Parts: sequence; structure tokens; C-alpha cells
Amino acid sequence: MQQFMSQLQHLLSASGSGPVNWDLARQVAASQLAAAGDPAVSPYERHAVEEALRIADLWLEPASALPSGIRTSVAWNRNEWIYKTLDVWRKLCDPVASRMVGAMGDLVPPEARAQLGPMQSMVATLGGALFGGQLGQALGSLAAEVLSAGDIGLPLGPAGTAALIPANIRVYGEGLELPEDEVRLYVALREAAHQRLFEHVPWLRGHVLTAVENYASGIRVNREAIEEAMGRVDPTDPESMQAIALEGIFTPEDTPAQKASLARLETVLALVEGWVCHVVDNAAGERLPNVVRLGEAFRRRRAAGGPAEQTFAALVGLELRPRRLREASALWAALTTHRGISGRDAVWGHPDLLPSDDDFADPVAFATAQLDLDDELANFDFTAPGGPEEQAPGGDTPPRSDDSGDDTDKS
Repeated sequence: MQQFMSQLQHLLSASGSGPVNWDLARQVAASQLAAAGDPAVSPYERHAVEEALRIADLWLEPASALPSGIRTSVAWNRNEWIYKTLDVWRKLCDPVASRMVGAMGDLVPPEARAQLGPMQSMVATLGGALFGGQLGQALGSLAAEVLSAGDIGLPLGPAGTAALIPANIRVYGEGLELPEDEVRLYVALREAAHQRLFEHVPWLRGHVLTAVENYASGIRVNREAIEEAMGRVDPTDPESMQAIALEGIFTPEDTPAQKASLARLETVLALVEGWVCHVVDNAAGERLPNVVRLGEAFRRRRAAGGPAEQTFAALVGLELRPRRLREASALWAALTTHRGISGRDAVWGHPDLLPSDDDFADPVAFATAQLDLDDELANFDFTAPGGPEEQAPGGDTPPRSDDSGDDTDKS
């Protein structure tokens, strides 16, 4: 009992504000990585990453109308990935966690709340600690799988910073039975493409994160699952605190609004990933011997999600997989064919120009419709108040509003 109370006191006294105890989350993730191993980045690996990103940016130059978005090239170990991306995770997870903490407070009967008084705040603190511990485990698992800062399609790292995780790239390359330098260069191409997109499309970062937040706002809290999880806490068994599994507590609401929110999220994730895949494969071309195999492997990986990503989805209720990746890639390919590289990338100029979910079914129609719009705009007279100037009968041009109407030479 004394050990349990000591552990509980540690959880409740751990610093951190808000619905998630992020200090505890970082500690749990770091502890998990220390047990599994987190190799330091060697000088050779650091140089190899910087060189791969430099080459990747050169290869992307003719394949994209967007200029380089890389201001800093870095190699991270797994702990650095967690530390550098924690601010974005906080933005994504806090709204969901706050509903769980609120639901935990609701489990206390109304008649008992007045008796608890200041002790009521302990429920929120305990909820933040429990969620922080679970989230730390999920982030620790993710850190052992991700290959770069933009690997899962979200702008997680600092703007303008391209980052690769050499230890994970090495393990992934061994699984594919492909040379490490070739896998590293392909990952660098993907990371450099992500940087171009998020650095030079100013509204995109907020658009993607808002789509995730809007979907998260519709996630329902399963109070029965919370009650069941809390019921498994055994005061005589300190380990029961760590064994609580919060998976299944968050589930999407089956409403039209939530379905529409999910569709918007899946569409924007697919468009980002589809553009990256299309541009990278075109840039690699004949340069990488195994480009086709690498491209297919990464498409399967992004479409299915790794084990850690699935664990994170089960915990938080957010699936970050681009379900319509192949259709999105075909759409960007059609835009390249019909509008060229500049015309394709001009679609990122405004959110209203992006294809909708319905456009995925007929990429050629979307691409040619954009061309028709360009033709209309090219023939449009923007100086006229209501549209293109109309010729008056007889072919004379009507006088402008600043004309006096008297065309007599007054000189």
C-alpha cells in the first residue's frame, strides 16, 4: 500500500497543466525508448542525412514548381523526434483528452461532489496523468517507427526543418532488403517534398491541423469504458496503475456531421500524400534502381499504418491514414498531364481550388475543367463592371465612365 501511495503521489505531483500531463508523457516515452534502445546519431549518419537532403532538393527542382522549403537539415535520434514534435501533439490531443477528464469527473455521483470539495481536482489531475502515461507509451512506440519529421503526413516538426531518423531508416531498409543509402535518399526525397509543400503553401499547415481538430471534436467518450478501466485499479497492486488500458475510450460519433468531417480529413491527408508520392516518383525516375519497389512499399505503409500508428489511433481515436492515396496520386498525375507542373502546383494556391472527394472518381474531368476555367479567365475583361465588354451596335465601343461623351478635338 505504501508503494502504491508513493506512486500515486508521484503521478499527482508531476508538473504539467491542462488535460494531459505532458511532462509525464515525455518521461514515459523516454523510459520506453531507453529500454528498447535509442542509438545516438553518429557524425557519419549526420553527414549522410545532410547530403541526402541536399541531393533530394536538387532532384525535386525540375519536378515541382514550389521552391525548396528546407532551411535546416538535421538527423534526429528517437528521443529528439518526440521532443521536437511534442508541441503539435499537444495541439492535437488536448481537446480529446479534456473530454475524457471531464467524463471521469462525471463518474463521481453529484451528491458526493460537494463532500469531495477540493479533492475533486484530484480526479482531473489523475485523469491527465493516466492519459499522459498512455500517450507517452504510444509516442514512444511511434518514435521507434517514423522515418522523418513528416513521415505520417502531418507537419509535426519546426517549420523549415527537414529531419530524418537514421536508426529507423536502417531498420526499415533491412526489412525491405534494400541498400540503406538508397532507402535514405528516398526518405529524403519525401521529406524534402513535404517541406516544399508546407513551407510554400501558407494556409496548408493550419488547414491540415484544423481538419484533424474538427474530426477530433466529434469523437465520443465511452464512459462505460472509463468506468471499467478505473475499476481495474487495485490499491494493493501498484502495477495496476500502469496496466490500465485506455484503448476504446474514444469512438467517432456516427452522425452526418462527423462523417463529413472524417471525409474532409481523409481527403486532405490523401491529397498531401498523393502529391508527395507523385512528385517524388517523378523526381527519382531512373536515378534510383529500386524506385518502383520503394514507391509501392511506402504506399502500402502509409495506407495501412504501422503497428504504433494503429496503437495511437486506438488510444486517441484518430486515424491518420490517407485511405484514397492511389486515387489522389492519379489525380495529381492527370493534372500534370493536362496542365503541366506549374499548373498542377497552382492548385495549392487556395483551399477552394483543391479537388473534392467527388473529383477523385474522374481525375481527367477535374484536370480539364481547370483548363476550361483558365480559358474563361483569359478572355474575361476585368476592367468592365459586370463582365466582358459588349460591343455597341455598329461595332463602336461604348465610352468609358470617365469620358465626357464629347469626342471633338478641343486642342
